[in-house]
Amino acid sequence: MFENKNILITGGTGSLGKVLLKRLLAGEFGMAKKIVVFSRDEAKQHAIRMEYMHKQEATDEVIYRKINEILDFRIGDVRDYHSVCDALQGIDIVFNAAALKQVPTCEYHPYQAVLTNISGPENIVRAIQENHLPVDTVVGISTDKACKPINVMGMTKAIQERVFIQANLRCPKTRFICVRYGNVLASRGSVIPLFHDQIRHGGPITITTPEMTRFLLSLDQAVDTVFASVKEAERGETYIPRVPSALVTDIARALIGDRLIETTIMGIRPGEKVHEILVSEEECHRTIEHGLYYAIQPILPEVRSFTATVPGLTKEYSSTDNVMDYDAVIALLKKHRLMVEDVASLDQELLR
Repeated sequence: MFENKNILITGGTGSLGKVLLKRLLAGEFGMAKKIVVFSRDEAKQHAIRMEYMHKQEATDEVIYRKINEILDFRIGDVRDYHSVCDALQGIDIVFNAAALKQVPTCEYHPYQAVLTNISGPENIVRAIQENHLPVDTVVGISTDKACKPINVMGMTKAIQERVFIQANLRCPKTRFICVRYGNVLASRGSVIPLFHDQIRHGGPITITTPEMTRFLLSLDQAVDTVFASVKEAERGETYIPRVPSALVTDIARALIGDRLIETTIMGIRPGEKVHEILVSEEECHRTIEHGLYYAIQPILPEVRSFTATVPGLTKEYSSTDNVMDYDAVIALLKKHRLMVEDVASLDQELLR
């Protein structure tokens, strides 16, 4: 699938980008010819470069001996059309992970979210269209907050999805697809690293509301979804992982364990939902099952390669549907080594 391909990861120094890069370098679906890490953060790019140079010297577990010829770091911003054009030269597959994704930040700086989350994807499409670039596939990384959005982050991500879906008409030789998923365990800015920090400082743990539920998946499951979409998705489809959800209070309780730490109810933050949705009622009739995933067919009939005759869902896919009990939450956190006592050696990697 990736053998001898040139791959671009926008936002390649973020939580998802770093795991995506690691998995691509492992060559599990073929070894890429070149991987371009594109972001505006030179410090993070330098840290990743040094990390892989060290691994190149220390291990043969992954093909790090070729690191200098495979990895290419580019400073740039998806907001800047010219740097996007430059980064796309010779690229076969694009993973657009660049985003402003903090809900409160986007509420206080809505136009900044528009520039990154909407203008950025448009710049990718425009560069491919205007320069007749032979890009094979573009994957837009979206979020459950794009489904029936009530916050700026979700609204801008919903528009990103529509920009990429419509791009199949503008650039008929390129396949544009999306993935949409929920809260990624231990990703930068998510609730678990926040709880870890609050616990280490003796509390209190801040809870927005006792009823809040969230979909949960690991970074590797997020990358699995991205890879599945590249392998299987038709033009314009949006891939959704079928994952469990949990009460945020159960996550906090599991992390606290026997510690004498209080919890404080803070109330809903600007733009937050109590529950998240991955597939809306309107999208149900366009949703089909694909093993561990749902695939939402494009809203534009001109883009669909076929029409689903048996919908994969009869109602919206909500974080209230498959809520894990407390024991299951503990098991999930232990599986991914996210209990407070497990992460001391991982803090620098997960929280930087």
